[in-house]
Amino acid sequence: MQLKTFIAVAAVILLIAAARSYASSSGIPPLQTVDRVDLSRYLGKWYEIARLPNRFQKGCAGSSADYSLRDDGEIAVINSCKNADDGSIRQAKGRAWSVDPAGNAKLKVSFFWPFRGDYWIIELGKEYEYAVVGTPDRKYLWVLSRTTTMSDEFYAAIMRRLEQQGFDTLKIQRDTQISKGIN
Repeated sequence: MQLKTFIAVAAVILLIAAARSYASSSGIPPLQTVDRVDLSRYLGKWYEIARLPNRFQKGCAGSSADYSLRDDGEIAVINSCKNADDGSIRQAKGRAWSVDPAGNAKLKVSFFWPFRGDYWIIELGKEYEYAVVGTPDRKYLWVLSRTTTMSDEFYAAIMRRLEQQGFDTLKIQRDTQISKGIN
């Protein structure tokens, strides 16, 4: 059992090292985050407006995330969506914590130990009405809003800024199901 655990941990470390190596050798500038996040204002419900496709949200429609403060000071995460095939609710529960105490814009999130991922806040509305979250390797991205809709003009402006940050905006999928009452 210890050998399997060692191999799993070693594999995760190698994957992280490979991702960092790729990002630094690919010519993509470092991902820019917002300067400061007031995590108490960031808590609450967020609706997913768009995302880069990923395996763990395959078949999800009307996705949302709920963030709340845990007793230990970390953030409880509950991601929910409706299964596009049968309408059943899917949930993933995890935790997040800041790895950037000066600004709180860089977090780690984990849904099961020992695996964790980056959660970097790269845009945030002045009133915390929208947020854009991504990973430094540009493989994951979410556009979030406190409401279920976002104007086409505002969304297009976000896409322009994401392109400047090195994201492939042609791959980003807008979740139209949320505004149709799926969630």
